[in-house]
Amino acid sequence: MKRSFRSLIYICAVGAVTGLVALGPGLPHARAQWPFATPTTPDAQRNALSTVQSRVNWLQNSTRTAGNFPSGGYDMLWQQFSTLRASFNAFKSTLTPQQLNYGANDLAELDAGLDIIQEGFAAYQDDVANGRPPATALRSLCDVLGQASGYWWQELKRDSARLRVGML
Repeated sequence: MKRSFRSLIYICAVGAVTGLVALGPGLPHARAQWPFATPTTPDAQRNALSTVQSRVNWLQNSTRTAGNFPSGGYDMLWQQFSTLRASFNAFKSTLTPQQLNYGANDLAELDAGLDIIQEGFAAYQDDVANGRPPATALRSLCDVLGQASGYWWQELKRDSARLRVGML
């Protein structure tokens, strides 16, 4: 009984594949969608910039609350920072080629600013490795991240206005 059931499944599978191969040229083909172009419309730019602003706010909120989570505060900050960086990269993908060309130096400085902010995480690790109490090192990291992300956001707003982000 099992043998005939398996044979039946095998025959059905082979028939289905054969039928699809035979009909394949007649079926409409889906166009590949990847890699897709990110929209560079003013709305897309405003939305992406708004997302970056939200991520900065989330990071700053995390700097105020991370001390309440001694065992997970660092990880929470790292996650928020990583999300901010990803959101900034997504924002850059909404810029037109002209905006990217005109603002290349400004965008490079903003990327460098994120790199500098990221160094605060390495400084925390060094502090803890050198014997500083983790809670104290975490408070220092929170102070640095809170202030630096605020300055970084102000620079992004200034550069976005200069690049006419979200305008026709």
